[in-house]
Amino acid sequence: MDKYQILKEYFGYDDFRQGQLKAIDSILSGTDTVAIMPTGGGKSICFQVPAMMFKGITVVISPLISLMNDQVRALSQCGIPAAFLNTSLDETVIARVIADAKEGKYKIIYVAPERLLTPSFRRLCKSTEVSFVAIDEAHCVSQWGQDFRPSYLDIKEFIGSFKRRPVVAAFTATATKIVKQDICNLLGLRNPEEIATGFDRENLYFEVVKVKDKLTALKRYIDLYSGSSGIVYCSTRKNVDEIYYELKNDNIPVTRYHAGLSKNERKLNQDSFIEDEKPVIVATNAFGMGIDKSNVSFVIHYNMPGDIESYYQEAGRAGRDGSDASCVLLFSPSDIILQKWFINNAEDNYLLSESQQKELKKLRMEKLQQMVDYCKGELCLRNHILRYFGENPTQRCGNCSFCTGNTSSVDVTIQAQKIFSCIRRVKEKETQQVVVDILKGNETDYISAQAYNELSVFGIMNDSAQSQIELYIDYFIKRMLLTKDDKGILKLENSGKEVLFKGRRIRKLTASKKNKDDQIVSLDLRLLTQLKIIRKDLANKSGMPAFVIFTDKTLEAMARHKPKDEKELLLIPGVGQKKAEKYGKYFLDHINKD
Repeated sequence: MDKYQILKEYFGYDDFRQGQLKAIDSILSGTDTVAIMPTGGGKSICFQVPAMMFKGITVVISPLISLMNDQVRALSQCGIPAAFLNTSLDETVIARVIADAKEGKYKIIYVAPERLLTPSFRRLCKSTEVSFVAIDEAHCVSQWGQDFRPSYLDIKEFIGSFKRRPVVAAFTATATKIVKQDICNLLGLRNPEEIATGFDRENLYFEVVKVKDKLTALKRYIDLYSGSSGIVYCSTRKNVDEIYYELKNDNIPVTRYHAGLSKNERKLNQDSFIEDEKPVIVATNAFGMGIDKSNVSFVIHYNMPGDIESYYQEAGRAGRDGSDASCVLLFSPSDIILQKWFINNAEDNYLLSESQQKELKKLRMEKLQQMVDYCKGELCLRNHILRYFGENPTQRCGNCSFCTGNTSSVDVTIQAQKIFSCIRRVKEKETQQVVVDILKGNETDYISAQAYNELSVFGIMNDSAQSQIELYIDYFIKRMLLTKDDKGILKLENSGKEVLFKGRRIRKLTASKKNKDDQIVSLDLRLLTQLKIIRKDLANKSGMPAFVIFTDKTLEAMARHKPKDEKELLLIPGVGQKKAEKYGKYFLDHINKD
């Protein structure tokens, strides 16, 4: 079979997504490949299709135990023989999998990086033909990325151990320029073809909400998304537990996940989320990297992450099947303090020298500032993310809280004059914190010692919240009316002096979110509900998550087009030959009753 026949028969799709075909052709030509595709962009197809066309087996290296399990189950449902090797299996099962692999029973073997150099796996690779090695979550090899894993440094040695070197492809959803260079160098790729499909996820709606009472705001959003599956991310275990019990007390079907729970409880909670018994999960960022759950409709960040890579990867767990989904970040200034604490108290990386440690800490602080700019910004949120990853969008996205709002402007000239006058009266020699204290009328020891409490501007903004004054200052810096040097000293630009002395006025854009039109044209919602019930029953009998049988998007297509027979069912995206034969009758019988 050719690549299109494999795509249709096993996966149920007629055509490849953007970038998939280029990556597959590169791999099939024998060229090492680096593919950067956003979460939900279809990276798995890029190595699963070639695996079916190559002789021998394909080794997929992944750090994600749960993802291995989910993908092997999904491949089995499609009729593709696959297995995995990781620490969740005992040695007896591992020995059996290796014995079956030697007999050619599998086309794809998923393996954790920690097992690559074990004697048993090395013997397997010597005794069978390994034609292709695919490396998932390839950014884990970089010490400068957001999720460095030392075991990934063994991959280069593993690849170099083959007498006949297989084709190698590396896949990641997020990679800055420096991380991409590390992927190529540290994995030992040879003249790789580099494929980047773009980082945009058009189906995701982005929103930043500046709030004081996060819990109330969270409950409002949970209520808004009632009946949908979603993830609430927190930065600490304490927050996870507190929010979990708050939501549970409100009779919301919720579970939780963090490293402080036992291994057994984490697994039970994860399974209850995957299988939609508890459609909402509250978790630290330790959760979800390997979750291949297609029907997550919302991701809410209760705390701001430390960098945009982490945020985009976590938010990207929504809408993996291409359906519309929401990504909401609840922001407050305390998030900044927490993330700085994490950076300052992080364990040293034993692989780095002292100077490299300092460089890494500086880089993390810079990344944190870029994350803060995203939260405080007055621009298109999607474009902010895309520019961070090196793209240059020219149009507003129309699908974020800034772009979907009624955009208006507010005159902030008076606020600017008060702040600029204070900076001038302290002779442009003080930090932002001191300037804010003066404007608020905070009589600290330092302010008294400098006699700043005698200035005419002392307490001139005591009716404004400190956080609001800080937001004004950040905005004026972005408008290049002010600058802040590396010591945090605020200085006036010429354009700022024009506001003070020449009558220049400053207007600030604001945006208020419109209600999104959720009406789905031509979708039979009653039929969709019934199809989901059928899917759930089949999933329970098979002992697997419902989305492994068919995704929500596939069921929605059935409810729209109402196929009459297997031939028409095979025209539905996501319905392959094997699944049509195994499950088609149950859905067709019900559709044809109407």
